[in-house]
Amino acid sequence: MSGSKTIVHLLRHGEVHNPTGVLYGRIPGFGLSDLGREMALAAAERLAGRDVVHVGASPLQRAQETAEPIAASHRMETTTYDGLIEAGNSFEGLKVGVGDGALRHPKYWWRLRDPFRPSWGEAYIEIARRMMTAIEQARIAAEGGETVLVSHQLPIWTVRRFIERKRLWHDPRHRECSLASITSVVFEGDKVDRVEYSEPAAHLVLKSESAKRAKGA
Repeated sequence: MSGSKTIVHLLRHGEVHNPTGVLYGRIPGFGLSDLGREMALAAAERLAGRDVVHVGASPLQRAQETAEPIAASHRMETTTYDGLIEAGNSFEGLKVGVGDGALRHPKYWWRLRDPFRPSWGEAYIEIARRMMTAIEQARIAAEGGETVLVSHQLPIWTVRRFIERKRLWHDPRHRECSLASITSVVFEGDKVDRVEYSEPAAHLVLKSESAKRAKGA
């Protein structure tokens, strides 16, 4: 099996129900919105015909709910991986913004002193290491087949940059990791061959963005 092809699909969760607009991070109790559940179904439909033999997810509710239709369609249980959890962030529970959030208060500015670590949360290299551990565990569990791991935007984007040997510090506005997107890491044996990306819920993401613009108008 040393030369077998294995694919680890890193799926970002769907839209979250967050009416107060806080940075929810690792706070429990934030599940998918109705549109987020549609996004999860769109991802499940995209993966329905794949050779998925293993499904894993972050312990957070939104990730578990996104994994549900995928696990159900392949008739298996979801394995929880602590290493897939959202990045730690000291702004959890706050609205984050310069004009309408925590960043308008000088007392919070010290947390932003070092964007390379970053100083307001978990170090990028630590995110990459725990994500790689989860990916390797899932690769072994699904060797010769495919596995789906549901995680969060920053962990997925960080580990992708790590795999592609790019610097981990980046501009958040340029992340290629939309809601319910799939970042697929293709292995030949235990070595990464390539990374692929798709957006099965792109039409629903546009619907979500349009709704937010209308609400803010």
